[in-house]
Amino acid sequence: MVTGSTLGIGRAIAQALVAEGARVIVNGRREQAVKDAVAALSRHGEAHGIVADLATAEGAQRVAEGAAKIGAVDMLVNNAGFFEVKEFVDITDRDWTEMFELNVMSGVRLTRALFPGMLARNWGRVVFIASEQSVKPNPAMIHYAMSKTAQVSIARGLAELTRGTGVTVNSVLVAPTWSEGVETFLEKQAPGAGKTVAEMRTAYFDGPGASSLLQRWATPEEIAAQVVFLCSERASAINGAAQRVDGGIVRSLF
Repeated sequence: MVTGSTLGIGRAIAQALVAEGARVIVNGRREQAVKDAVAALSRHGEAHGIVADLATAEGAQRVAEGAAKIGAVDMLVNNAGFFEVKEFVDITDRDWTEMFELNVMSGVRLTRALFPGMLARNWGRVVFIASEQSVKPNPAMIHYAMSKTAQVSIARGLAELTRGTGVTVNSVLVAPTWSEGVETFLEKQAPGAGKTVAEMRTAYFDGPGASSLLQRWATPEEIAAQVVFLCSERASAINGAAQRVDGGIVRSLF
């Protein structure tokens, strides 16, 4: 199961998993988007879709119950989430709560529902899609960075519960990635900044992305490659890790 998987990184992960022979469940809030994703993925393997808003407990329950009707979930990729740029003094209580509900609690709720089955079967993979913001918070999006740091902490804590089993729980510190969501955001920001989207895309690496060694936006497919590896048998010795796919943007040895 890959949450938030009709577009962007989630869609790329779902596609990569299908290509490896996995039966994949995709999820999104819009019915047509889910149908389109399932139709595209089904041309390459078996795909199912569940429409639900994971920002709510009811939505998470709908996904968990829908998955149970399809079959046991061996791999859960907690990808659903959103970002926004907002100065700290302008972030309202509601902003903080909404960010936490989707980015953090969606993964908490689904893992709580599916994790016991993995332990009982003695095999499973849980991956939280975190961010380089988990360790390098941008002061203009502190609430988003908070949610991504929380994911890393939750993943490590859950990994402690897998001792001696074939289940692993990891997080992935994702680089700034060019997705439909990022492009849409920059399209809205460009007129006010007096720049084109192409100019803003490049200018990012003169500002917040200056420390990137990649010096470009990562692709969703590049992120998906790491996630698919973590979901595989070959990653059996990686557990409780925060795997960096950050393009070298975080200046840290560990």
